[in-house]
Amino acid sequence: MSPIIIKTIQFFLSLSILIVLHELGHFIPAKYFKTRVEKFYLFFDVKFSLFKKKIGETEYGIGWLPLGGYVKISGMIDESMDKEAMAEEPKEWEFRSKPAWQRLIIMLGGVTVNFILAVIIFIGLAYAYGEQYISNEGLKDGVWVTDTNLGDALGVQTGDEFVAVDGKKVENLQTIPYELVYGEKFTISRDGNTIEKEVPVDFIETLSDNREQAQFIKPRVPFVISQIPAESQNAKVGFESGDKLTSIAGTVVEYQDQVFPILEINKGVNVDVLVERNGAEVPLKAKISEEGKLGLMIGQTIAEYEEEGYLKINTTDYTFVESIPAGWNKGVKTLTDYIKGMKKIFNPDTGAYKEVGGFAAIGGMFPDTWNWPQFWATTAFISIILAFMNILPIPALDGGHVMFLLYEIITGRKPSDKFLEYAQVTGFFILIALLLFANGNDVYKLIFK
Repeated sequence: MSPIIIKTIQFFLSLSILIVLHELGHFIPAKYFKTRVEKFYLFFDVKFSLFKKKIGETEYGIGWLPLGGYVKISGMIDESMDKEAMAEEPKEWEFRSKPAWQRLIIMLGGVTVNFILAVIIFIGLAYAYGEQYISNEGLKDGVWVTDTNLGDALGVQTGDEFVAVDGKKVENLQTIPYELVYGEKFTISRDGNTIEKEVPVDFIETLSDNREQAQFIKPRVPFVISQIPAESQNAKVGFESGDKLTSIAGTVVEYQDQVFPILEINKGVNVDVLVERNGAEVPLKAKISEEGKLGLMIGQTIAEYEEEGYLKINTTDYTFVESIPAGWNKGVKTLTDYIKGMKKIFNPDTGAYKEVGGFAAIGGMFPDTWNWPQFWATTAFISIILAFMNILPIPALDGGHVMFLLYEIITGRKPSDKFLEYAQVTGFFILIALLLFANGNDVYKLIFK
């Protein structure tokens, strides 16, 4: 099956789960407080719906426009803009007739469910799969900065040891780029000296321009030959699978990052090499291509690198009880990191606004092949995004309603229906503008990047 189809299926499955549960977050407290819910829809039913069935006082259905979903609560100024109903005297079953604190709970229900759902997913992943990562402290000789543009932008180089980001100890090597994106300052150790640096304000933009090198922080590993292709210029010089390169062109090497610069400056040249084979050094003659390559396939498994002492894998298995705080902490960290990212988006100097994406960007977060752990981890992350975006104080979003309800609770004065109508329309246009901007970014990246 095509990777695009797989991503699309995962996207719509995830979106459907999140929308239904979000709307249930409004539906359940509304019903509990005896508020009538007229409609409960997955996707929007503009003009017509794909499916609908009325059960009791509520019509349940599936719309054709997959931009979200909604519950229509009686007596509430929402996207339906039902002015006729709002002009009538409030009924006891209507939203507007309920105490402000009940209305507040109803409006907070959706984002609350989204956050709780993310935490539950993280708890399940921790319990089912545990946690495994390359230990930052377990690296033999620091990190390998695979992209010099990104390295120079940050002021880091191969061999540096990352100590902390924003004062927090760095434990997981694989999350360092991610931590730097959201961070302000970081600490490295170089040649025994501790160095404090600031993350450049435009680092997100630099990373975006080098998207294919996003994982530019890697462990330093040896140049071990895994396979000699028959078409290689060095197919018959004596290399064997498992050979470890220890010297090239008279220079002693231990890591891949030391080999590549030598290949670059010796393009098209025959060079002397030494390889380690079964504990002994074997001299060979090798030809470097005009492209600066030996024509060999290299690499070992992570387990082999660990066995040889180049890195260390940290593995944590959680009992069900232990997985609960682990899942909670993961949910809180994901939310706080996302808030940090949003702050950078609103600072034009960071260039982070260029990374705002719409449906294509969200769909691209899912893996090319069906992988349940990745699917659920991505779904949890999107659930956090939905919770945060919906609580923004924008009229037409849950956060807009919450903002007006808090004003009512604090001041004792309820905003007029006319004001709420105008606010709803304003919020609607803001949302349309945000959707156009985000999805326009997706189109721009598709065409020009």
